[in-house]
Amino acid sequence: MNCLKIICLCFCPPVNPKFEEYLERQYLFEANQLLIDREKHLFGDITEADALKAHEEAVEKLAADYEALEKRIEQTVQQSLSLSSVAAVPALTSAVKAINLEEEQDQLWRQRCQTPPAWRPKKWKTRHDKVLHELVYSRLENPSSPTGDQVNQSPIRADVQSMGRQLKEDMEWVVEVVKNCYPPEMDICNFYARQYHQTFKARLKKIADSVLDDKDCSFLLRWVKEFYPGILEKPELASNINTEALGNLLPDKLLKALEEKYLSKQQSDLMIYIDRVLDEAKKEWDQGKEKKDDGCYVSPVAYDVIQFINGIVTSAHTTVRDPHKAQKITSNLTDFMQRYQNFHEDIIKQNKLHSKAFIKANLSCVKQFRDFLVEHDLFPEDVRENCLQVLTEMKQSAHTYLLTPVHKVLKPHYKKLGTSDWLKKNTFEKLLKSTEEEFQKLQGSSQPSYQELIGQLYQEMTVEYVQRLLKGKIKLKDSNQQQKAYKTVKENAEKLHELFAKMGSKQDWLMEILTKIAEVLKLQDIPAIQMQIVSLGSAYPDLSEKHVSALLKLKTNLSKADRKIVKTTLSDTLKESRADPGTRKFFSKVEVR
Repeated sequence: MNCLKIICLCFCPPVNPKFEEYLERQYLFEANQLLIDREKHLFGDITEADALKAHEEAVEKLAADYEALEKRIEQTVQQSLSLSSVAAVPALTSAVKAINLEEEQDQLWRQRCQTPPAWRPKKWKTRHDKVLHELVYSRLENPSSPTGDQVNQSPIRADVQSMGRQLKEDMEWVVEVVKNCYPPEMDICNFYARQYHQTFKARLKKIADSVLDDKDCSFLLRWVKEFYPGILEKPELASNINTEALGNLLPDKLLKALEEKYLSKQQSDLMIYIDRVLDEAKKEWDQGKEKKDDGCYVSPVAYDVIQFINGIVTSAHTTVRDPHKAQKITSNLTDFMQRYQNFHEDIIKQNKLHSKAFIKANLSCVKQFRDFLVEHDLFPEDVRENCLQVLTEMKQSAHTYLLTPVHKVLKPHYKKLGTSDWLKKNTFEKLLKSTEEEFQKLQGSSQPSYQELIGQLYQEMTVEYVQRLLKGKIKLKDSNQQQKAYKTVKENAEKLHELFAKMGSKQDWLMEILTKIAEVLKLQDIPAIQMQIVSLGSAYPDLSEKHVSALLKLKTNLSKADRKIVKTTLSDTLKESRADPGTRKFFSKVEVR
């Protein structure tokens, strides 16, 4: 009888009355510990047969309690993203500890040689992962976050935005609250991130596979390449999530198709917008509407086009996250520039009363375009080069159009250069006076454009001066005449430079050319002349033997043999030296017969 009593005490332990209390109060880890203790007692040091015979009721009760605990733990995990009560956070923490404890118990049973209870292994960690996967799926399927004004959104955009906002809010909650309920080794933030990423990815793939209009395509691409990465890059998330391990939201093939469609639409939109700008400029030309701002003729073409290009390409760069892909949007910009050039040339061709005003306004636009193309990396290199070439041609034609009337006025004065009259002071003074009077007519473009224009005039006048001088209409027979010519050229160079510098020109090198030529006229020793010609040729490699020959012929006291020596020296110097591609060209513009 006593032995039977002992057996009953060993195999029929009383049910712990605290289990239900722990369960009710959400002490799930403690409740789990009680059940494991009971399990150890029931399946500890007795055989399987003894356990089944002597403790059938206890085993059934334990199984029922495990089932109740598992249900409660599952409910707690399901509420992970809506922990509203004060007790909810400790409950989740307790549930996670219980899950990990059960994982350890499963492992212990695997190491035993005896048959485990029917409920082993429980695999609560696997069940936990499945519950969270289903939870994430349901939250993205039925997002609770409002998206604001959905009236003007397509169903696709509203759906994607709702999912995206739900994802953002949930992941912030995971990082702020849920993470604290898990041990670091469970890496719960990355687990949630993977679940949301895969679920969101599957939904977006399904959407991307459908037929999308342009707006939906752009919106979807922005979510994939811009908004979604933007969410993950927030400091609070980025410090807890391995974003690189997540990969892209869409397969490369689908992503490429979306990008191509998006970029094509952006390119089309850009061309439409900038063509409208040009069309508006043409209307104003047809109506003769001149616009002035602060004394300068202005055109909105460059400003408006630059704003469109900068806005669209910069936005595309942000969206596709690839500057080279975004640059493709401007692939057709050369066509626009050529149409702009045609319009520009048409204004010149028509030569109306207001043509000069529009050309001066265009010069300012050309300068703005050039600066924009050079300073911003928004264009394929071939497009940049082609557009810059078109702009160069436009500037040259504008300069020619505006300066030709000036040269026409100055021509009578040009004719006296390099003649006997030229050595008289008042001859060049008249040229300077007439030039100064013409400056007034050239004003009207922006200050930088005006400086370039008068700089071009300065260069062309200097070319004209040298060209007239080298015609050889004057013969300098001796050193006295040559000294006088030297002083005249030097003085002319200084006064011409002074006049243009006063108007804002910074072309100091033009005075240097005339000064070097003056030095050649003054010098008498052949070696000294050789050195001066070498200096001139080194600075301006486009100086030819013809130019030197014409210059030296002015000094009639030089023999043919002397001239040949000097020319040979120049030839040898030019052969030995390699011209810098950036070296200014001058003498190639001076025609010598």
